[in-house]
This record gives sequence, structure tokens and C-alpha cells, in this order.
Amino acid sequence: MTLPPLSLYVHLPWCVRKCPYCDFNSHKAGDAPPRQRYIDALLTDLAREAARAEGRTLSSVFLGGGTPSLFTPQEIEQLLKGVRALFTLAGDIEITMEANPGTVECGAPEGYRAAGVNRLSIGAQSFDDALLLTLGRIHSSDDIARAFDAAKQGGFDNINIDLMHGLPGQSVEMALTDLKAALALGPAHLSWYQLTLEPNTVFHARPPAGLPDEDLGYAIQDAGQALLAAEGYRQYEVSAYAKDGRRCRHNLNYWEFGDYLAVGAGAHGKLTTSHGVQRYQKPANPMMYMQAEEAGEPSVLGARLTDEDLLFEFMLNALRLNSGFDEAIFVARTGLPAARLFEASSRAGKKGLIERRDSGIWAPTELGSRFLNDLLGEFLSPGTEYSFMHKAETKP
Repeated sequence: MTLPPLSLYVHLPWCVRKCPYCDFNSHKAGDAPPRQRYIDALLTDLAREAARAEGRTLSSVFLGGGTPSLFTPQEIEQLLKGVRALFTLAGDIEITMEANPGTVECGAPEGYRAAGVNRLSIGAQSFDDALLLTLGRIHSSDDIARAFDAAKQGGFDNINIDLMHGLPGQSVEMALTDLKAALALGPAHLSWYQLTLEPNTVFHARPPAGLPDEDLGYAIQDAGQALLAAEGYRQYEVSAYAKDGRRCRHNLNYWEFGDYLAVGAGAHGKLTTSHGVQRYQKPANPMMYMQAEEAGEPSVLGARLTDEDLLFEFMLNALRLNSGFDEAIFVARTGLPAARLFEASSRAGKKGLIERRDSGIWAPTELGSRFLNDLLGEFLSPGTEYSFMHKAETKP
């Protein structure tokens, strides 16, 4: 088994308020979230993760949440200084930070850029003010434009916009209007994904009225993809579209079954060692996480992946990519023989969901891309259930 590229995910868990569709580990900040205390806990956690890395080079860092832009540029700088002191960084390392338009006033974008962040991901979700209210967002469409312009003025030339479709009451025309508003800003990357009703969310318990049906959802997706292609955005993953040279390196590492270290409340990591591939998770509650780090008694849940886990999790990630994957990568990243891939794919191949090209590249067919969850289900062990997620700016 060959060691894959290594990334770092840092979770910053607070938001001004919890959105009704969000199932990420985020918590209402209140008046005074303990930001400095949390940064101190992250730095302690980072030292432990650096030992796991054993000198391997980080290719990317992703500051996700929650809303990382609730932390000041000085706090982000303190965090990234800790990363630089503990790890070897690639010379062209990509460092992404998520920001919401309603919270970037916590610090000027040039402050985050000076701290070392070189890629910004702005959570717009919609440019329709009525839909923003339905989604529980705290910003307006004008706030998005202001935040984007401020980021450009602050030195960012690699900016992603998160945008949803399939929203309550949304027509094809409305979805295209949203896309056109985003494209008018000229982002390097767009994460354009469908609203899904995830378990343990308000929307799952009380679905909003007027959600598009399957046919309308497909019509929105088809029209939007045509518009994005016409504007020079290449789709390289289920919900990711980029200008040339602007694909998200961090998320590509997930989808290509790379390794990633994890720090922060609820963060998940994956690491390849001489003992196999291991997954682990930090405590989800921020207070419990900080207390454990301060006491020197970190709580980490982990397990080594079985061969069945490796097969399914590799396919879960790699089949999101439009270009598919090389079977040599499957062997290198899982340690499983190529024969296992042929065996597991036979049923999906007979259904016309997946194909192997002469060059040894495996990829979803057009039918498989449209019904990706059905394709992924073919790689589950009998009787196993799994919650599929197609989300922007993927977080472990």
C-alpha cells in the first residue's frame, strides 16, 4: 500500500445561528464563544496530529465549520503559525477558509490573506432574498456581492462560491438567475449542489413546502450545467465546477482517497499506516473537546477499515469524479487487488452504471452519474445502510 497525499482539516464549530438544513457539527455562538480557549486547544491537538504525520508533507489545509470567519484574522494567524511550526508544508500549499457573507465583518479579508489563507469559500447558498430567509441565512444578496468584492480587494484571487439549487418553490428560471448572479462575480470555483433533507435537521423533521420534484430537479441541474459549461466552468465532481487550474486540491484529496489529519470538535481523520487504513474522530461537543485537550486526556474514537470498508469508501469518494479513477490508484490506496474491483463492479456494469475504459480508467456511465446513489449502493455489503451526502466543500 502506497502512502497517498496528506491534508489537514481544522474544524471551527460556531455559527451565529444554526441553519435548518445543516447537519454539520455546528453550534450557536452566543455572545462570547471561547475563541482563544478553542485556539489553544487546537494547537495542543495539532502537536499530536503532527506526531501522526511522521514528517509527511501537507498538501492542503481546510478551515471549515461552523463559520471560521467568526474568528479574527489574528486568531487565524495564531492557528496557522502553529501549523507551520509543526508540519512540513508543500511550497504551493492550498489553505482554504470558509466564510459567510454575514460574518466576514469579523475581520477584513486582507487580514485573513496576510495570515496565510490563500483560498476563500463564501457560503452564499442563494441570491434570492426570500429564499435566503427560508434557508435561515443571516445575509442578503447584496451582502454576498460586498463580501466577494472585499475578498478580491483583500488579495484573494481563488474564491469559491457555495450555491444551492432545488430550493422550496424554485423554478428552472429562478435557479438560473441564481447561477447568473454568482457567475457575474467571476469566482474561480463554484460548488453548486442540491438541497437535501439530512437526518437530525429542522428541514428533515419539518420539510419546507414547495420542494421541486425529481423531474424539476433534473431539469434545473441540466440547465445549470449547460450554463456553467458555456461560461467556462468545467464540472469535475458531482457538485464542483472550476475554471482551468482552480479545482479544489483539498477536496480532490478526499475524492481520490488521500489521507487527512483532523483537529477540532467532531473532526474526522483518515490515515494510512503500516497497520492499514484507520479512521478516527474527535469529540463533537466543543466544551468536551476543549476540556479533554486541557486535561491532557484527548478522546479519539478510531477503527481500522476492513477490506469491505476500504472497497466501499474508495468507491463512495472516487465515483464522484467525472473523470473516474485509475485502477492502479485503487490498488495503491486500498491495498486490495484489482481483481476485487472487477468482482465488485460486475453487477453495476451489467446494469449500465459503470464502465472500464481501455486505459484502465473506471468511471460512472451517464446513467450512473445521474443515479449515483444507486451505483454506490452496488458496493455496499448486503443489509448495510449508508447515508449518502452530496455537499459543497466537503468536510470529513
